[in-house]
Amino acid sequence: MENLKFWQQSLQHWCITREEQSNLKQRMTLQDSVNLEALNKHKQYLQDKYIKLKQDMSTKYVPAQKKIDLDEEMIVILNRRDIAENLNKDLKFRYECWFNELISLGEYERAACFAANSPKRILQNTGTMNKFKAIGKIRGKPLPLLLFFEAIFSTSQAFKRPINADLTMEGIKCGLSEERLDLVTHWVTQEKLTFSEKAGDIIFAYGEEHTYHKSKCLALAQIVYNECGLHKKALLCLCKQGQFHEAMEHIQQSKDISIDDLIQLITVCPQIDLIRCLIHGKNGKPPFLSFGLAVLHLFSVDMKKVGIKLLQEVSKSDKDVIEHLVMSDLFCTLEKWQEITNICLQNGFKNLSNDIMSILRSQAGVSEIFEDDTTNIMEHVFW
Repeated sequence: MENLKFWQQSLQHWCITREEQSNLKQRMTLQDSVNLEALNKHKQYLQDKYIKLKQDMSTKYVPAQKKIDLDEEMIVILNRRDIAENLNKDLKFRYECWFNELISLGEYERAACFAANSPKRILQNTGTMNKFKAIGKIRGKPLPLLLFFEAIFSTSQAFKRPINADLTMEGIKCGLSEERLDLVTHWVTQEKLTFSEKAGDIIFAYGEEHTYHKSKCLALAQIVYNECGLHKKALLCLCKQGQFHEAMEHIQQSKDISIDDLIQLITVCPQIDLIRCLIHGKNGKPPFLSFGLAVLHLFSVDMKKVGIKLLQEVSKSDKDVIEHLVMSDLFCTLEKWQEITNICLQNGFKNLSNDIMSILRSQAGVSEIFEDDTTNIMEHVFW
């Protein structure tokens, strides 16, 4: 059987598993070995296996010699890697020695530049930072730690990878502690850094503590938050800067800002101009925040003054504006509207209370408001 002989010879040059080898064998009984039909069937089986093996040899297997060549190549590569690692360790050791010598001599500025320009940033790490931090302050001289950050941030554009998040945060913290907002502004707006939520929070908190720099810090924090995808915190920065129209665009573009987020927003930034923008729809679009929920919330969290300002502004509006506020409110039930009208009466806004009651009574299916009625005034719109 010539095909079988060729197949057996081919096996000597190819790598296959034991399981595959066992599958290639098919034992025959003594009776089958003298049966022509059985022999022909076995021959066909072997021919099919030969064709299958030939196909597999071109797609699944590689010559044994190829494996040997690859193993030898791997050994060469591993040896090169080991040599490179040893060389890298030696160079790092030498650089650290030179760096430590500069520090011991008090050459802090040179040491900072040396660390910033070290090959592959081998000295731009928290370990080096801690060495500068340990030096502390020196009377009449710049803070060594600040020199380190100035150096690494100034050279960051020369590297493809930005300064990591931890060093970025520590650098910003150091700059602000030395009252060098000018440096922090330059680093944030011009250099290649890795921002984080903590870095944004540090800048934000600094602005809250130093009101003179508040607007600039809010703008810088907003940049950081936007880079990190922290839309809610970026929105707060916009609102605290009084950029309410930009804030509305930000809300429109962000899909993760909820009603609860907006309630929290007016709590930490209780500006009547902001609330006005939130409760009034624009260009035919529904408002971002329910007028009724805003009123109830402001009076429930001891922000009565802001609530009264809101009622004053609404009470001066035409009745059709008030009607729009009521009818576009999809969140307040009749019970909640009853609470709102009571608040209006208690705070001297009788006409506004009457207008709201009149609007509610005029709606289809609403003839009287009961205190235990929890029906949504807009429910009929959806059914």
